[in-house]
Amino acid sequence: MKLFSSKVASTPLGVLALLAALAAPTALSAQQAKPWEKIVTPKLHEFHPQQPKRIVLKNGIVLFLQEDHELPFVSGSVLIPGGSRDEDAAKTGLVDLYAQSWRTSGTAKHSGDALDDLLEAKAASIETDGDVDSTALSWNSLKGDADQVFDLAMELLFHPQFDAQKLAIAKQQEATGIVRRNDDAGEIAGREAAKLVYGAASPYTREPELATIQPISSADLDAWHEHTLKGKLIVSVRGDFDSAAIESKLRAVFDKLPTVASASKRTEAFAGPKPGVYFINKDDVNQSNIRIVGLGTERNNPDLPALTVMNEILGGGFASRLFQKVRTELGLAYAVGGGYGASYDHPGVFRATVMTKSASTVDATKATLDELNGLTTRPFTEEELARAKDNILNSYLFLYDSRGKVLSARVQLEYYGYPADYLETYKAGIEKVTTADLERVAKKYIHPDKLAILVVGKGEEIKPSLDALKLGPVQPIDITIPMPKPPAAQ
Repeated sequence: MKLFSSKVASTPLGVLALLAALAAPTALSAQQAKPWEKIVTPKLHEFHPQQPKRIVLKNGIVLFLQEDHELPFVSGSVLIPGGSRDEDAAKTGLVDLYAQSWRTSGTAKHSGDALDDLLEAKAASIETDGDVDSTALSWNSLKGDADQVFDLAMELLFHPQFDAQKLAIAKQQEATGIVRRNDDAGEIAGREAAKLVYGAASPYTREPELATIQPISSADLDAWHEHTLKGKLIVSVRGDFDSAAIESKLRAVFDKLPTVASASKRTEAFAGPKPGVYFINKDDVNQSNIRIVGLGTERNNPDLPALTVMNEILGGGFASRLFQKVRTELGLAYAVGGGYGASYDHPGVFRATVMTKSASTVDATKATLDELNGLTTRPFTEEELARAKDNILNSYLFLYDSRGKVLSARVQLEYYGYPADYLETYKAGIEKVTTADLERVAKKYIHPDKLAILVVGKGEEIKPSLDALKLGPVQPIDITIPMPKPPAAQ
């Protein structure tokens, strides 16, 4: 069917009518409101996570029980104080070897290989792990096998038998990691940037070397285990069980242990990096990994909610200042982001991260520094504030949307001595942040003149241009992996 006859369209009035008809939809659509702007965003539900049951035994050991009957599984863990920051510097790498050998060695009754067979037949697992400040044993099984797997886990916890052959295998794996630690430019940048902040000899940044793992023996692992097991253990169990029954079972095991040894307060001093430009040559890449770093803060800092919102505005996503300016507008980076880091019991790291082409290294660095300076000179807007809060609060709820996640967070808070309601008060703090708070913390914590700039990339393409930053002589960093001396030389 024809909409307009040729006769009508050929007359002056017909032409005007035709043009009006064609133009009408466009004019109408221009006047219409965008439908997505009418979507009403519902208010977030009140944040009241299902807290686990907390029990303190007479010896100081803490139990957490979290019933969860959704699936017929039971899982648990024992968190043990003491990690790589506590090991002897001359035997750096001990905790890594301990965590590997503990599980693979097994016990006097069940070797590691025998445990593998037993657990595989039941679709269950028992694992050991080591971290910077703790070690852990964990287990997971079907409800019907929970008692047997728990007994095996306790056997491994209290009666490990570190095997020299399994330790040798762990050493081989650790040595492979050591000699290959300079393969990835991003890993180099992150590792060496942390050293600039904390110091190369800091217990938070020192690295295993071939010479430090070589002398570690099974006796060293035994001694470590015996020592750390005397600390304040935190035992947590989650799953399809009856709390009274599992509490009785845990008490039968842990009540008989001696009173936990009190932990000494840590007294490390953190001065932060020496400002300047640092460079690491990596010839096999054609782009730069840039880290602009400084000393961060701790999670118990009352300014943390405002700092978290500031981080989101600075480098938290596609709408952040760093992304919009350095990547979208200037096109200088493949990836860019950053923020003011916070750890639980020591200062975190302030970090801005940029990945760019070799040729745009200086321009990308300058643009990032301009945005950091802008935190104290460019006013924060209400739009930025609202968007940042929404992003944080919406993602925050997903961090604790299951009983397992809440239990893990609760154990972590217990370990570092934080109040049980920390999650709720932190969320409430985010909601109360204002633009005035942002301006206050930006002026208090953002000091570009106290930051170090580390660049990892191809020297012949990058290093000569770094002088254009006008931040002093470029200081090279040697990442050569030291080889142990021959036995005769030793």
